[in-house]
Amino acid sequence: MSTPTSQQRPNPQGPQRPQNSKQPYVPAGPVMVPLESPRKRIRFVTLIFLVVISLYMARLVEIQIVRGPELAATAQNSRLQTLTLPALRGNFTDSEGVPIATTVMARNVTVDPKLITDPAGTAAALSPILGIPVETIIASLTVDSRFSYVAKRITPDTWKLVSELGIPGVFSEPTTNRVYPNGNLAASVVGYVGAEGTGLGGLEFGFNDQLMGQDGKLTVERVNGREIPASERQSIDPVNGLSVRLTLDSNLQAMLEKSLGDQVIATGAEGGVAVIMEPGTGNILAMATYPTFDPNNPFATDDKSKRNTAVTDVFEPGSTSKVMTMASVIEEGGANAGTQYTVENRISRGGTSFKDYVDHPTLRLTLAGVLAKSSNIGTIMASESIGEKKLYEYLQKFGIGQSTGMNFPGESGGKLPDINNENEWSDTTFPTLAFGQGLSVNAVQTTSVFATIANDGVRMLPRLIAGYSNTEGVYEPTMIDEGVRVVSPETAKTVREMLEGVVSEDGTAKNMQIPGYRVGGKTGTANRYDEATGGYSGYTSSFIGMAPAEKPALVMSVSIHNPKTSTYGSVVAGPVFKKVMTYALAHKKVPPSTTKPPKLPVEW
Repeated sequence: MSTPTSQQRPNPQGPQRPQNSKQPYVPAGPVMVPLESPRKRIRFVTLIFLVVISLYMARLVEIQIVRGPELAATAQNSRLQTLTLPALRGNFTDSEGVPIATTVMARNVTVDPKLITDPAGTAAALSPILGIPVETIIASLTVDSRFSYVAKRITPDTWKLVSELGIPGVFSEPTTNRVYPNGNLAASVVGYVGAEGTGLGGLEFGFNDQLMGQDGKLTVERVNGREIPASERQSIDPVNGLSVRLTLDSNLQAMLEKSLGDQVIATGAEGGVAVIMEPGTGNILAMATYPTFDPNNPFATDDKSKRNTAVTDVFEPGSTSKVMTMASVIEEGGANAGTQYTVENRISRGGTSFKDYVDHPTLRLTLAGVLAKSSNIGTIMASESIGEKKLYEYLQKFGIGQSTGMNFPGESGGKLPDINNENEWSDTTFPTLAFGQGLSVNAVQTTSVFATIANDGVRMLPRLIAGYSNTEGVYEPTMIDEGVRVVSPETAKTVREMLEGVVSEDGTAKNMQIPGYRVGGKTGTANRYDEATGGYSGYTSSFIGMAPAEKPALVMSVSIHNPKTSTYGSVVAGPVFKKVMTYALAHKKVPPSTTKPPKLPVEW
């Protein structure tokens, strides 16, 4: 056997690339990689498995222990829904606690549009119950949202009918609804609320913050709009608003509103106002305006009809203002009821000729006769006995040109020309003020003037709020002010007797007599200022009276604006006074008069 040569001996390192070869090296055969043992492979797989398990366990620990409370809270929060628990808006009642404005619980109908599978069918089912057109409901059901309102402030009974349909995705939330159970009763006084339950007019606006109260909250867990049974609930109870008791008498209010409205219509007038006041307290027992409105549907009426024109609108009082002139003259000793005057058909003052309402021959009148006949000329003559400064002072004492103190929203204090302002006070201002022109008042102010005379010369602030009831229902009356003396009791008594002369057979308002009662009062007719034209247009016809005249329990004013049938106060405004005052005396159980009125001389 031959021995291989060195050229034939195998190279332990494998085939060698030929030297200086330009060709790429290619292995002569497959490269063999030795396999690891099965034990190592098992160890490797086990290690990988343990790493994966460790990572999974670490994540689990993080989720369950480290972040568990946070994630649980997040999940719960996603199910939590906070609902508003509406506070009940405070009530308005009359002096006897009869509701004029109240708040009742209601429901808002809501939907989750994503849960509504058949909008047309759902709308068709809801429409007859809610009284809303199908098309309107469909629009609410198809919005790109998880929440939409279908109807607001429906009654609980209506919601019961809706819920009985069992429509998935249809829900409700609690709310409240403002209700005026007697329709337009005292509407101009109480006012109204807007769609969101906020006061927009009258006392609803003036007392809005006190009436609203404070809403509560209820937090519940819900899934797909449904509350999870036995889930945790958190709530904060609502605090109801303050309730207000008015001085109004609902019976008198209703009677006055009806009579005033009927007379405005009968006379073709633009409108009217009337006020009944208790002179000893300043309590307003009734306050009516016409036109008026229904606060249950306030936006069906124009804004002017929603104003309380008894306080927001002013007018020249005309001859009813002569009461202040007479009281001032008597108080200052310038004249008494029997002082004699020669009243010509014309009188010139400040370069202007003044006349009475009708032409007449020369009259010989007492001061009582000047008032009974409502003579402008006689009143000017009487006022000159005290001078313009004194008359101005007394007009201020009677409250002319000042707020009544009721703090009613939008109240106008009227206008009294400033005696110290030459741009407001001319040579004719004094005589015109004496007989009731050149100044302006609201209906409450002019009623307060007569109430002052009725109350033995003490002016009480007009009072509309009797008291308040807190959230627990505890009633707290408001204080009655002590009043301010304007004239003496003796002067007031004399003026009341002179006012009885106006209602006598010799006066301008003999048709205002009420059987069984002594009545005093005064007619008035004044030019009416027209804001649209910036000048006088039409008239305001008034009557203001009191009964029983010897010790008045009630004072009532009636003013009709721009009547078309007549301009005389006794003819236009008088019927309302007589009808309502007759009723009011009986309603308030005022005893009839037991004495006869004095017969003051009218002429000399």
